[in-house]
Amino acid sequence: MDGVVARLLNEQLDDGGWNCEAENGSVRSSFATTINVLEGLLAQERAMGGSAKLAAARRRGEEYLLERRLFRRRSTGEVVRPDWLRFSYPTRWRYDVLRALDYFREAGNEPDPRLEEAIDLLRSRPLPDGRWPLENTHPGQVHFSLEEGDGQPSRWNTLRALRVLRWCERQAT
Repeated sequence: MDGVVARLLNEQLDDGGWNCEAENGSVRSSFATTINVLEGLLAQERAMGGSAKLAAARRRGEEYLLERRLFRRRSTGEVVRPDWLRFSYPTRWRYDVLRALDYFREAGNEPDPRLEEAIDLLRSRPLPDGRWPLENTHPGQVHFSLEEGDGQPSRWNTLRALRVLRWCERQAT
């Protein structure tokens, strides 16, 4: 894994994130690539121990997302992609706000004030029965179905949403 981690650290872009199209000349980071790399680096750090360089790269990647409030363009403040505001499971390689919030929770950071808009979005989304729906199913092979489809209660989105909200509440007390 050392070679993979070294490559990821070397491919971090100037804006703090990553983009799988960097090898084709992209100089602007991608939310989806950045969350994938952040999750991978966090898993590596926990499994094998980290380094100051790895921790600094993760902080820069986190800052990339935080500066954009997890879903807004840094330049204009516009929502980058409305589908990021709909929660999916499995996320596959794609990005959404719940996935990003769950990453920050998993990383053990205190909730940053720049997460507040995303947290408010999460709080606004449960169904009347208190569960969160599946909202954005991504295409791809499914070996066995874990959810009943878009618009239906999602056990996985509910679990992740409740974890994030508990994390926020714990940190507030």
